[in-house]
Amino acid sequence: MAVPYPAHSKFSTHRSRIVGRDVEIETYHPATTYETFGEGIDHPLSKRADSTIKDSAIAFAESHLKVDAKGISFKSAFSGEVTKHAFLRQSHDGIPFANAVANVAFNHDDKVVAFGSSFVTPKSITASTPSITVGAAITAAEQSLSGKFNSHPATLEYFAKQDGSVVLTHVVQIQNEEHGTFFEAFIDAHSGELVSITDFVAKASYRVLPLQKEILTQGFETLTDPQDLSASPNGWHNTGTTSTTTTAGNNVISFAGSSQGAVSSQSSTGLNFVFTQNAAVAPNSGANIDAARVNAFYVVNSVHDLTYKYGFTESAFNFQTNNFGLGGAQNDRVTVSVQSTAGIDNADFTTPPDGQSGSMRMYLWDLTSPRRDGALENDIIVHENTHGVTNRMTGGGTGRCLQTTEAGGMGEGWSDALAEWTEHTSSATPDFVLGQYVINDPTGIRTHPYSTSTSVNPLRYSSIKALNEVHNIGEVWANMLHNVYAALVTARGWSATARTDPTGTAGNVVFLHLFIDALPLQPCNPTFVAARDAWIQADINRYAGANKCTIWKAFASRGLGVGAAGFSDSSTVPAGC
Repeated sequence: MAVPYPAHSKFSTHRSRIVGRDVEIETYHPATTYETFGEGIDHPLSKRADSTIKDSAIAFAESHLKVDAKGISFKSAFSGEVTKHAFLRQSHDGIPFANAVANVAFNHDDKVVAFGSSFVTPKSITASTPSITVGAAITAAEQSLSGKFNSHPATLEYFAKQDGSVVLTHVVQIQNEEHGTFFEAFIDAHSGELVSITDFVAKASYRVLPLQKEILTQGFETLTDPQDLSASPNGWHNTGTTSTTTTAGNNVISFAGSSQGAVSSQSSTGLNFVFTQNAAVAPNSGANIDAARVNAFYVVNSVHDLTYKYGFTESAFNFQTNNFGLGGAQNDRVTVSVQSTAGIDNADFTTPPDGQSGSMRMYLWDLTSPRRDGALENDIIVHENTHGVTNRMTGGGTGRCLQTTEAGGMGEGWSDALAEWTEHTSSATPDFVLGQYVINDPTGIRTHPYSTSTSVNPLRYSSIKALNEVHNIGEVWANMLHNVYAALVTARGWSATARTDPTGTAGNVVFLHLFIDALPLQPCNPTFVAARDAWIQADINRYAGANKCTIWKAFASRGLGVGAAGFSDSSTVPAGC
């Protein structure tokens, strides 16, 4: 009898979701190839001083994949401190593919340092002129996904299917505010069938919890002018054209429930937002709701400024109303709904493409009496906000490139890892627990604390074979990153000013640079192995490989060594380490 493929064999190419009226959709993403090139290799236009990043990227992909340049379209690009990134798509008859993409990274010597591709060789491809109208496609999508078309312009794109065929699709965005869903639907432009989806949802003076504090029992403080003007040049309450005296500004608007008008106004003139939370009464009583809105506004702005300093800028597809002419699409500040009534005992973040607002919803938790407010637990807010960073920076601002089970799991892991990073206050790397406050349990909401001790946290690369849910898979990745962080801090020391000063070679500074640098280097829908390789390449790009062995040893200690593949462990490190 034939042995069925284990479920984990599809983690890098598939993901199943229940959507709409109990419809299960298994989405497909062509397998990705990924290569890194250390100090870099030449591309076909290397000797041309006038070549653009667009021309160079297309020429390299054409040469490396041995495809005609007519079958490659340019999506986007940006230049960071140490690398330049171009994002490409396969195309046919001038129409791009949705899920056959490539990314090329160049160092500032104009050499290619990384290349990822999910280009396909179609067995068949349908006609490039639609048989059904966009209107008919919208109707089909609304019916299948139990939502409404949100008027975002529809596109026409090809979609590569698992059987090797390629179909023409109308691509439309469908939302259901009541149920908190936000999908990108791919409707066959000839048959009207729902082919696939992108799920965009990843489940002045201020009295707040400072960013390095995890939970409110550590104590609120009143912080004066915590904004970083090098990241938010007009502060947190000015878009460049409009000033506010509420929890609304260029980077974020924080409000209660579903009404963006339900913001908190200053408690006194001079942009003072000082509201004292009373834990003995319900979260929506007295000043509690103001305290929640202000804390969420502060934390999301702080994460904006922190990640901006390390490379999540306008041209790298961040979230701002006004991009000040620095690239990227604007009018997409983060919207934060505190005490959202759309759910309970959870939180989520929706990441549509660059130019559409990221949306965070923070829920109440009902495991205690009175209930507790997730907007008052900083690690949960940072976790959700990080989904926006990783979804935007992986794949060039599309929001489509962490959609497989494995990549989605790493998305959860990155979010936990950045939440942990913000809360370190010394060179020590103690075990980290997420979500203690909301459930009133020191063990938190994960299966294990993140730890360098294998007896405290035994999770390894091979553990994924027994897992099938993105948060559980994410714990494996987050614990690996915990070990990488600990190794870097042990080797390089710790900087107390890392949140505002990204210079120097302290271990926590190095960690966050590599965290951010690796995101655009890695391919769309990366695997653990590809993400690890992107970290190693990021270290070469920024630090000339100075941390290579430290990083390899940390990954290998949890099974992600040189020979790791197919969720089988390897503890091997490269020669010389």
